Amino acid sequence: MTKANKCGCGRSPSGKCIGWHGLSEDDYKKRLVAYQARKAEKADKAA
Repeated sequence: MTKANKCGCGRSPSGKCIGWHGLSEDDYKKRLVAYQARKAEKADKAA
């Protein structure tokens, strides 16, 4: 297996490239909010 690509643009919240470098600033902000909400929801369910 190969190692996952690291994010060079700094936009990926996980540190691994997920293709967010091509998003406009508005789309990036929307996706980041959605990502953080999903992450918080998963943390609440695990607790």
